[in-house]
Amino acid sequence: MLIYLLRHGMTEYNAQKRYQGQRDIPLSEEGRAQLVQADFSPEVVYITPLQRTRQTAEIVFPGAKLIPVDGLKEMCFGSFEGRNFVEMENDPDYQAWVKANCTSTCPDGERKQDFSDRVCKAFSALVDKALADGEERLVILAHGGTQMAVLERYGRPKKNYYEWCGPNAGGYILDASHWTDKKELTVVKTVQYVKGAEC
Repeated sequence: MLIYLLRHGMTEYNAQKRYQGQRDIPLSEEGRAQLVQADFSPEVVYITPLQRTRQTAEIVFPGAKLIPVDGLKEMCFGSFEGRNFVEMENDPDYQAWVKANCTSTCPDGERKQDFSDRVCKAFSALVDKALADGEERLVILAHGGTQMAVLERYGRPKKNYYEWCGPNAGGYILDASHWTDKKELTVVKTVQYVKGAEC
């Protein structure tokens, strides 16, 4: 089975390098205009409750049934959401978080480990079900953090968390041949569903 693990299209927050987290930010006009339809038509695409994933899926996979999965939502960055690193360069909470390699709990937000556990639990359930149902393809359109959490844990070749964030409207095609015995996913190729990109 192949798994498509994709990130939503561009938002204003992405362009401004703001922490988006669980704020329900829509795609920007530029983000919408960049998107192209995929060269295949899945019956079902799993998204998150945040509108940027639904808006992306509606353009990239028109006609697919969209099923929101709460556990796949982006990390909650708490009081950092809506701000960028320049605006927080003198914020002691932010500096402490960065010093801890962004693994400590964000004020009013999530800790990286708790976020990764949440995402991986939801992701694993979808993979197990798709394999049990004999599906040939599983399409998940979520967030950069979702990709990083899943692939840090299950992706091969091994890379660190931050190396796994795909571009907007992009991500990974993964081979699940070794999921059942080893809980491993091998990267087959990268994809990006924007104008001018090779898919």
